[in-house]
Amino acid sequence: MPTPDFILALRDMIGVHPLWLPGVKAVVTDDDGRLLLVRRADNGRWTVPAGIVEPGEEPATTAVREVLEETGVHVRISHLAGVATTAPVVYPNGDHAQYLDVIMACAYLGGEARVGDDENLEVGWFRADSLPDLPPLHRQAIEWALDPQQRAHFVQARPEAGAPVPRPRA
Repeated sequence: MPTPDFILALRDMIGVHPLWLPGVKAVVTDDDGRLLLVRRADNGRWTVPAGIVEPGEEPATTAVREVLEETGVHVRISHLAGVATTAPVVYPNGDHAQYLDVIMACAYLGGEARVGDDENLEVGWFRADSLPDLPPLHRQAIEWALDPQQRAHFVQARPEAGAPVPRPRA
C-alpha cells in the first residue's frame, strides 16, 4: 500500500520534518506454532507484518487489515503483546518519522499466504527456532507475543541522569 493520504497531506504542510506516528506490528502464529513473516521490498529484510494506524482506526483493526493486505491471511487478535517506540527513521526521499508501535499477537484463521501488495517481495511461514535475520524490534515483538503469560510488555522508564529517584512511601 502506498503512503496513506493523511500522511501525504501532512507532508504537504510540514515537508520532511519529523512525524510521530502510531503503528502496529502483527505477530501471527498458525496452529503449528509457525510465524508469518514478510520480506520487505524497500530493504529486503524479513519482518512481521506492520503498518500505520489510520486516523480514527483502532490498532487491532489496523493489525487485522495490514496482515490481510500484505499476506492474504485472515487473523484474529489473541492479545496485546506490548507497546514500544522505534528509533527515528529517515526515508530515501528525506522524510523523517518515528513510530509508537502497538504489538498484537494474532492467531491464523484462514487464507493462503501470498504477497498481497507492492510493499513486500515474499511471504513465508517460519518455525520459531529457524527464523531468518530480523530487525531487533521485530525479534522483540515476536518474543513478547510468544510470552506464555500473554502479558503486555513495555520498556521500563529510566530516571533521567541526575534526577532524584522517587522513594517508596512507607
